[in-house]
Amino acid sequence: MREFGYERAVDVADAVARCGADPDARFLGGGTNLVDLMRSGVERPASLVDVCRLPLDDIEVTSGGGLRIGATVTNSDLAAHPEVRRRCPALAQAVLAGASGQLRNMATVGGNLLQRTRCGYFTDVSAPCNRRSPGSGCPAIGGEHRNHAILGASEHCVATHPSDMAVALAAFDAVVSYETTDGAGELPITELYLPVGDTPHAETALPHGALITGVTLPPGRPAARSRYRKVRERASFAFAIGSVAAGLDVRDGLVHDVRLAFGAVASRPWRARSAERTLLGGPVGPGAFAAAADAELAAAEPLPHNTYKVALVRNLVVAVLTELAEEAVR
Repeated sequence: MREFGYERAVDVADAVARCGADPDARFLGGGTNLVDLMRSGVERPASLVDVCRLPLDDIEVTSGGGLRIGATVTNSDLAAHPEVRRRCPALAQAVLAGASGQLRNMATVGGNLLQRTRCGYFTDVSAPCNRRSPGSGCPAIGGEHRNHAILGASEHCVATHPSDMAVALAAFDAVVSYETTDGAGELPITELYLPVGDTPHAETALPHGALITGVTLPPGRPAARSRYRKVRERASFAFAIGSVAAGLDVRDGLVHDVRLAFGAVASRPWRARSAERTLLGGPVGPGAFAAAADAELAAAEPLPHNTYKVALVRNLVVAVLTELAEEAVR
């Protein structure tokens, strides 16, 4: 591990000033991803700016009935908060589906959103990887890619984004707030992550030195009746091979509102807008849900060893939406 400096920020302005002045500095929250990457040599910061004690650890109900979640709220506290469970159960379920209890006690909301891919070629510094070393190639395309992207990938990168939390937030139009030396800003979470294109090393739209300060989840009936379902290769402490966050508002047997996002299928949480448009205003039922999934997955371009993900995600969509529709008429 490269030697590095360590500084503890006294407030948000101090944090962004310290990190903004040094292109090789990184913010340190719980460190559950960053420290691992430092140990493997993927990340080599010159200094760490500790932000975990900044006063960004509150969860508040907004005046409109949404939720404002501070960036240093731990995953455990987020999943256990009664207002999160009541107003967006899919978010609590997504957080509990990730990592282990010990890691959730350390990991923060801001850090979770910025965690980097778990592609084996990315984390192996002896292997080429366009995301880690631009222009070196993507060996996953012709190599091990069973858990890689089927949507939105490119010839330069087929890695997937690992966050469960981000999938749920993407489904319900969360907005990410951040602070820089030039002032505050906001980004819809669906715009936070950049398309992989030919620059996979550019992962987010955040300005240099930006510190995520919180996430706002707007109110909405689909969020209040929502679910997150994750499929993985073992029962716990494993990343998804496919996941779905869904919210459904049914009135008089028709879909009044619906939200869908997929995980483990792209380099970013995948908002399933084609599926949503297909369902909106139509009847509920397994056939309609399958047709909506097919409309979204028509753009899928699986690799030889991950074609199973198309059927997996389709079945997840049908199962989760069917359960939500049944709950709506009880």
